[in-house]
Amino acid sequence: MTEPGVLYVVATPIGNLGDLSARAREVLARASVIAAEDTRHSGRLLQELGLERPLLSLHEHNERARAAELVERLRSGQDVALISDAGTPLVSDPGYQLLQAALAAGVTVSPVPGPCAAIAALSVAGLPGDRFCFEGFLPQRAAARRRRIAELAGETRTLILYEAPHRIAASLADLAAVLGAGRHACVARELTKQFESFYRGSLGELAELAVGDANLRRGESVIIVAGAAAEPVDPAGLDATLGVLLRYLPPSVAAQAAAEITGSSRNEAYARALALAAPVPDDSA
Repeated sequence: MTEPGVLYVVATPIGNLGDLSARAREVLARASVIAAEDTRHSGRLLQELGLERPLLSLHEHNERARAAELVERLRSGQDVALISDAGTPLVSDPGYQLLQAALAAGVTVSPVPGPCAAIAALSVAGLPGDRFCFEGFLPQRAAARRRRIAELAGETRTLILYEAPHRIAASLADLAAVLGAGRHACVARELTKQFESFYRGSLGELAELAVGDANLRRGESVIIVAGAAAEPVDPAGLDATLGVLLRYLPPSVAAQAAAEITGSSRNEAYARALALAAPVPDDSA
């Protein structure tokens, strides 16, 4: 019986060819076929790498049909490498339907990690990176875009957004209008390329800059926005919530539930849970 092949999800450079890992090059060199978002773009990448491999297009318009074909190849023992035009596949790029079909067929799926514009921008944005929320592209239509931004207004994690050059000014204006002009942000443009640029400031400042600076409106951009300030936790409310939960749950579980209910940190909730659960000293002795 033929051993099935492996579906490799391969990250490729977002601009600088030197960012391609040695393992990624090795996988691309020996793959039976490479599923690419744009075969013309990926053909040039392979040419620069000195590789010649069969290419099949896989994009949003043909992914369902192409997934079935590629799964059959995988079942027959062929290794398939999935790449996007730049960065890590499936991160605001095609590939999800192929991945699901491969998993359903019992095919081994293996990541070949590497460049990702969202993480690259976050690492140098100057904003908290311990907790973040990746939103990809905002809706294209203005009304839908503003509604989505409004839904994110209370998000306390750092926001990561992708934006196209022809919408960057409008998106920054909407972000400033809905989230507040004073919210800190960073626009990372043309990452790892010759004209890599970073614009840091308030959303109001960046929205104004986007109108007057043509360079900011050139190339793909990542927008990093500071999360909303967390509402102060009411200590009395936390204690009251824990008082009820501790009747039925151990301190660790009660603390976790109370933290989610009140918005307090887990450490604070656990410390209060231990204090409230501690036996009261008997002063009558």
